[in-house]
Amino acid sequence: MSRWRPPAPASTPIITREGFERLRAELDELWRVRRPEVVKALAAAAAEGDRSENAEYTYRKKQLGEIDRRVRYLSKRLEKLKVAEGRPADTSAIFFGAWFELENAASGELARYRIVGPDESDGARGWISVDSPLARAALKKRVDDEFEVQLPGGVAQFVVVSISYEPPDTD
Repeated sequence: MSRWRPPAPASTPIITREGFERLRAELDELWRVRRPEVVKALAAAAAEGDRSENAEYTYRKKQLGEIDRRVRYLSKRLEKLKVAEGRPADTSAIFFGAWFELENAASGELARYRIVGPDESDGARGWISVDSPLARAALKKRVDDEFEVQLPGGVAQFVVVSISYEPPDTD
């Protein structure tokens, strides 16, 4: 039995300016700070002698591999990404970068979301990927529009309560 899996569908190569800067800062920190520290620790562990039973050496090799893998990924991904600058011409509809509030038609609960690129989605902050089913269903909707979306928990109905292209106050 093989372990082959079909490749994952390509994610949309779009990102906000803040997300792009965050990824570039991560790449810079990995390459200029963390990698040299790990290489130095690896050299020190290698100098201790027998590498076959040296847990520190094994750990540092694994850590270096993880850093190098992330650096390769970020280097390739940053080249492909397109930064979405500015606002759309029609700010009364939901497009990439919008903050919007939805009311669940069944429960009446309100939830706030922002549509961002797949590389910067964060469920805890309500930042959803433009590739997610909810974001795809919400695109181009306006205040008071109702829509239905197939979520992992089943079909859900929502009503758009508000749309903004300015960050909400987090006081």
